[in-house]
Amino acid sequence: MKLSITPLIKTARNNPGSDVFTGAWFAGRLQAAIEKALKNHQKEKDLVEEIRIRINQPLILRTGKTEYFISPAGEDCHEQESIRITKEDIDTTLEKMTFSSLYAVEEELRQGFLTLPGGHRVGLAGEVLLEKGSVRSLKHISALNIRIAHELEGETKLLQYLLDQEKDICNTLIISPPRAGKTTVLRMLIKTLSNGLPAIQLAGQPVGVVDERGEIAGIWQGIPAFDLGIRTDILDRTPKALGIAMLIRSMSPSVVAVDELGAPEDVRSLEDAVRCGVKIIATAHAGSIEEIRERKQINGLLEQKVFRRIVLLSRRKGPGTLEKVFDPLDNRAIYSAGGDQKCW
Repeated sequence: MKLSITPLIKTARNNPGSDVFTGAWFAGRLQAAIEKALKNHQKEKDLVEEIRIRINQPLILRTGKTEYFISPAGEDCHEQESIRITKEDIDTTLEKMTFSSLYAVEEELRQGFLTLPGGHRVGLAGEVLLEKGSVRSLKHISALNIRIAHELEGETKLLQYLLDQEKDICNTLIISPPRAGKTTVLRMLIKTLSNGLPAIQLAGQPVGVVDERGEIAGIWQGIPAFDLGIRTDILDRTPKALGIAMLIRSMSPSVVAVDELGAPEDVRSLEDAVRCGVKIIATAHAGSIEEIRERKQINGLLEQKVFRRIVLLSRRKGPGTLEKVFDPLDNRAIYSAGGDQKCW
């Protein structure tokens, strides 16, 4: 089945509150240039993934395959001809992205990112303010990394490897390096499990999502930017450890999905969920199965035989390249593609 890709960069709108990502989020002189660049690179096979702006450095637009320097006219150019970012560009852009209220996003600043309507994520770099050894906030922000969210329509090809003989989802850990499609694949799995898939007699089931960073559902003022299915309940901006327990108590999910696993308290909450009979789908950063075993907390889950499937993604053929599906209990590869198959 050929799956269509529906990017959230659909049309240019002069409305920063829209789910569609446009140049309207940027400072005056950057707005028109980025708007034009996004239109120039609106291609299904090589979608714009990131926009990088750093003080005193060139404006860079990154797609899945390469990167481009952007001129004041919004055209691809050599580095020397690119827009050079100023402090005013950064400050004005931040003012737009925070709706003129940095105080209102203080908790996000503390974590080093902002989430925009539509699930677009803005990474931040600057001077870190510490308090008793912990990050209190950021100031003098000098760089923004805008990661543009994309929604895919259809069923993921990955699902066939994650079901047992009774067509129940196996506890699954999805791993990859950054920008390799973990969250996108997670969304597709959530939606398919929630809606069901009549073609394989897979019944829909209640799915609980703990969206700690606001990236999975992209909720803005209570409304998800991404369709996660008709039986999905979402806890937004909630620490995973708290959210998992809350969902199990209040919403009775059959499956719980979380992104970017790692903290000790996250691991303990997953263990509790599994003991309650709830299935788990989680993601984590790692470039190989060997690397994920080196992460103490997650390796503890593997040693306890919590996960029945480990999915390894890469960017070798673009984001979402399916490298391997591994059964850690039987210590065998269920699928190993050599990097020539994608999850959608």
